[in-house]
Amino acid sequence: MTPLPPCPQCQSTFVYEDGANYICPECSHEWSREAAPAEAAEVQRVWKDAHGNVLNDGDSVTVIKDLKIKGSSAVVKVGTKVKNIRLIEGDHDIDCKIDGFGSMQLKSEYIKKA
Repeated sequence: MTPLPPCPQCQSTFVYEDGANYICPECSHEWSREAAPAEAAEVQRVWKDAHGNVLNDGDSVTVIKDLKIKGSSAVVKVGTKVKNIRLIEGDHDIDCKIDGFGSMQLKSEYIKKA
């Protein structure tokens, strides 16, 4: 008996066969036995700003909304320019340093490419 592959979506090992398909009981994902492995279909993530422009590491961006800083009374104002951004995984997907505020993370939906 050959071991069953883990689920490509949630990596669960509780996969079972149902006819010509594999089924994951944890996330309900179904895929064909003949489907290519998930590693071959790996997709690069693309970060976009509020207007749909593609962002890259090192870009300069502008804040398009007043952003309150958690735990402080300070606010990053509309039009604040941020240089040399770094793109990261997660909810706040931009890591940067803002003059007068220091290092912080921003969401790409609140910035536009300069």
